[in-house]
Amino acid sequence: MKRTSGIAGVCLAACLALGTAGAGIAAAAPGTSGADHSAADLAAARDAATAPATVETLSRFFARDGAVARSAAAPRAAGTTVPVRTLAPEFVAGKAGAPIARTEFLATKAVSSDGQIASVWAARQGAEWQVVNIATGDDEFRYARLGERKLPGGTVFREPQTDAWYVSGGTKVLPLDKDAIRAVGAKGTTVGAYRDRVRAAYGDKLPGSAYAKKGLAGGYEPAGQAAGAAVKTRAAASAESGRDTGAPSMIPVAAGAGAVLAVALCAVTALRLRRRA
Repeated sequence: MKRTSGIAGVCLAACLALGTAGAGIAAAAPGTSGADHSAADLAAARDAATAPATVETLSRFFARDGAVARSAAAPRAAGTTVPVRTLAPEFVAGKAGAPIARTEFLATKAVSSDGQIASVWAARQGAEWQVVNIATGDDEFRYARLGERKLPGGTVFREPQTDAWYVSGGTKVLPLDKDAIRAVGAKGTTVGAYRDRVRAAYGDKLPGSAYAKKGLAGGYEPAGQAAGAAVKTRAAASAESGRDTGAPSMIPVAAGAGAVLAVALCAVTALRLRRRA
């Protein structure tokens, strides 16, 4: 059984339109996949995710609903900081040489003393990397590991509206979750066939389109149906793996950073919904 949020399905068109048309978005996050971030970027994002102010925010985050005492949360970083990539509008548009996805933010896993897990997102703002959001669960890290096992050296990315996760390398696009399997089959597809699919789905929602000019942000769904669009959440992955990551929760951290917040919202299709059996 899949539950939907009142703001589900509102972000794909915003991602596609703002991603290339807005200078603020370009400044907030790298613009392409592959080598679109350096070791220095990863280190700077991790520094932001482990800064004292972030640790304090994480303590409040983990203490929500009385899960653990704020003074006892003791958040710590775990694992490596990873890039989180989203389907690129240039690829959808068929631009020659365009990467299939681009990095929207860099994520660092945080773990509390009672075992709660959160993902701390950092995006570049000007010359600095700043934390812009904190979300429950570990999707970014699990799919990064799964993608590396399935297609070593490939690019792990997601489609915002369906929250389907894929890994691409060479001429292949392989599914990493059930939503992606439904879209391209268990054995995956070719990059060319995938481009045809996403162009048909999103080609009329790119920057400069009538859809974008109307200010619509309903993702793949026709206007009026977007709010009820079925979107996978972190708990969907938790249900598939048999783990419970708790109530869906996110904290936008950067104040007054509209473009960065748009990146954060687009990157997860607003609140990631929960699906329970």
